Amino acid sequence: MRLLGGNMKENMIPIGKMADINHVSIATLRLYDQMNLLKPCYIDPETNYRYYRMEQNAKLDLIAYMKDLGMSLKEIQDVLGKENLDLIEDILSRKKEQIYQDIRKLKTRLHFVDDSIMKIERYRNSPKTGICSLEYISQRYIYGIKCQHDFYKNGIIEFEKDLTLLRNHLIDLQLEQVYSYNIGTSIRKEDFEKDILKAEDIFIFSEYKIEGLEMKKLQASMYVTVYAASFEEENEAIEKLLDYCKENNYIIAGDYLCEVMTEFNVFDEDKRGMFLRLQVPVKFNS
Repeated sequence: MRLLGGNMKENMIPIGKMADINHVSIATLRLYDQMNLLKPCYIDPETNYRYYRMEQNAKLDLIAYMKDLGMSLKEIQDVLGKENLDLIEDILSRKKEQIYQDIRKLKTRLHFVDDSIMKIERYRNSPKTGICSLEYISQRYIYGIKCQHDFYKNGIIEFEKDLTLLRNHLIDLQLEQVYSYNIGTSIRKEDFEKDILKAEDIFIFSEYKIEGLEMKKLQASMYVTVYAASFEEENEAIEKLLDYCKENNYIIAGDYLCEVMTEFNVFDEDKRGMFLRLQVPVKFNS
């Protein structure tokens, strides 16, 4: 670093003014000095005050640009130190892929925000609980695991255990937790027809196939549905669902599904609040 005479020093920019011109802090310029990203052209030996040249604004602009591209200071340090275009291209290619991943995550979150709003509206406009009706339900996909606990017999604590197992499984698959709020459970068709309440699977619902998962497709179909305002109401509602199918001579065409439409457990820290849509696909006698 050169030691400059008084006249030449007058043409230098003190660190405070350099910071103001480039909209950065003095602490940032000191950090850049320590990391050899941008060295002052002169340091006053008496005051230890840093000075810069106007031409060094170009280097600061380059650093700011690389930061805006998502590069870390360590990556910028490597690039500026090696002056290697191939290295810059490699880093930017990795940043591009990271941005695409972030976009995919944001799109997923936006989808679930929209879905949650829709479910709240559906909750507000849903039929009275305990009343069976026919409902057309569009194609969906599910992915899950076998139930390990008998929550129809032993209550919601057993359901919580199976839900924890499912969520841990999804975490192992590095799937975002937001997926685990579209939860459902099933009873095999054969058990449902015999009024045997034995949980088969616990799973997530999705309107589309999730990359990397072997999901089961639920075809669009007519369903007999009944809504329930809590987990505790499900057993009685299942009886109504089965009786309704028998009374109307509907042919049960698949497994019984319990879909958690929305949760209000945020309002009660000691109990999971659930609004449920109980459903079974049916066909009609010709």
